[in-house]
Amino acid sequence: MDLLITFAIILVGVFLFVKDYFSIDTTSILIMAMFIVAGVLSPEEGFSGFNHPATITLGCIFVVSGGVFSSGVLDGLSFKIIKLAKIHYSVALIVFCCISGLFSAFINDTAVVALLLPIALTVCRETNIRPSMLLMPISFAALFGGTCTLIGTSTNILVSSYAKKYGVEEFGMFEFSGAALCLLAIGFAYIFIIGPILLPKNRGDNNEFTKKAETYTTELFVEDHCEDIGSFLGKSQLVKDYNVNVLSILRNEVLKHNFGLDTKILKGDILKIIAPPETLSRLLDIKGYSIKGSNRMKVAEEKFKSFNLYEIIIPYGSSLSGVSLKEINFRKQYNSSVIALRHRGQNKYDKLSHTILREGDMLLILGQEEDINNLESHKIVVRLSEYVKKKTSYKKAIPAVLIGVGVVLAASFNITSILISAMIGALLMVLTGILKPIEAYKAVEWKVIFMMAGVLSMGTALEKVGGASLIANYIMETLGQYNAQITLSIIYLVTFICTNLISSKATAALMAPIVISLSQAMQVSNRPFLVAVMFACSLTFMTPMSYPTNTMVYAPGNYKFNDFLKMGTPLNLLIWIAATFIIPYFFPFNLS
Repeated sequence: MDLLITFAIILVGVFLFVKDYFSIDTTSILIMAMFIVAGVLSPEEGFSGFNHPATITLGCIFVVSGGVFSSGVLDGLSFKIIKLAKIHYSVALIVFCCISGLFSAFINDTAVVALLLPIALTVCRETNIRPSMLLMPISFAALFGGTCTLIGTSTNILVSSYAKKYGVEEFGMFEFSGAALCLLAIGFAYIFIIGPILLPKNRGDNNEFTKKAETYTTELFVEDHCEDIGSFLGKSQLVKDYNVNVLSILRNEVLKHNFGLDTKILKGDILKIIAPPETLSRLLDIKGYSIKGSNRMKVAEEKFKSFNLYEIIIPYGSSLSGVSLKEINFRKQYNSSVIALRHRGQNKYDKLSHTILREGDMLLILGQEEDINNLESHKIVVRLSEYVKKKTSYKKAIPAVLIGVGVVLAASFNITSILISAMIGALLMVLTGILKPIEAYKAVEWKVIFMMAGVLSMGTALEKVGGASLIANYIMETLGQYNAQITLSIIYLVTFICTNLISSKATAALMAPIVISLSQAMQVSNRPFLVAVMFACSLTFMTPMSYPTNTMVYAPGNYKFNDFLKMGTPLNLLIWIAATFIIPYFFPFNLS
């Protein structure tokens, strides 16, 4: 009975992952809760994912990466990158891909892409390069780089920890680097040679997005005889009848952004609004308001100049993901107004407050520099409109780099495990003052931690009820007539298809125990199968939702869903075929 319940819960989980009703971490914790409530797992077993070595290791790696980033050591390279990239598109493509791949091998790939995004867009603005020709390759390069080391992606750490749990030796820091570098070389050749042909060339840039949004905004002066005087903003005819979004209020020469629908409209107010063109034309006939263009608006326009337009993106793990602007009262909380939104490839200029925001959404915000800086410092947004170089603190940069290198070397030479070296590295980042305790806490992507803890329960449940062995035996019986290399190829194919539908962590948690049981049944080494799962979970290019870095470049690159299918599908198939031969070369199937 427990076996049937386990498969039923996993199917429900897969359905929720695919439909995206909830955020990935919420779905993961929901799956864990269902296993506990159904009695498949005890509370101790269900929550064991939180003290699993993979989860703890990942949390410590986030802190170490956060220390390196906060020191500004990577920002020191920014203007050299910009200078090189301006030479020619081909140079820009090679430079950005190489840097993205190199840094992603040792640092969280989403953080690397978040750093490179504004730099790449700066290059695009100062040259005739379209963002669509550059951003997707940067994301793909980060995925290739992440497969090169044990700490390159959380998936690698997760699979390696599963190996140890089943009594198999953990992977070394660079154990699968040879195979990964071969795939990286093939992938980069595809990106550099085939990429420029398949990438969309004539897609509009973000300046068009901004300019169009600006045409939707104007100012209204509240006349003496206006019917809305004394009414709450939410109950005014302006909002109720015309569905206007008020961005700011100039009252007694004081500009207000932190107001709500319960704010009263007073005589003499000047309202900055955003509305579709057809609504703006209707406002010309509304009594009691005079629209932008009259002499009394000149003073207002000078005041409004203190607020600028900023293009930002919602990064992976942001607190804005999964909520609407209305729910969090964005304008009041952050003293800024959203005037446009690029959501899942669609541009929106009205009815923004009710849209549920997602990671990768691009927003156009009217605000002041200090408020945008505050949002960025709390990792709520990443600024795209302009690249602001952080000051490099060499007092922090040198020890931060040394600690990071020490973590890698200690694990590489088997001085200690990656768990211990990462933990010591995280502690040193705090003890040396590179990060304050609160900064270390913020450096951890808690969404990933909760997701990791939740999906681990799937593997635990499969193991406990014998589901992994059952599936492995079924695969063995079905594929028994084929040799191990063909079986590995099929496992790789199934894994990367699943990863494009559900999260990479969930796929890894499901496949790792299955392939270990399969290798035991086939009496061959489990190493090549585990490496295939690692690579297939990370090297996913077919959809913008298959990996966080793909999601991040979706809106700024002005991509459509089909762009990823067109560019990513041939690459995925090419890497699948290459991996079928490369993995067994580096990891033979024999047990000796």
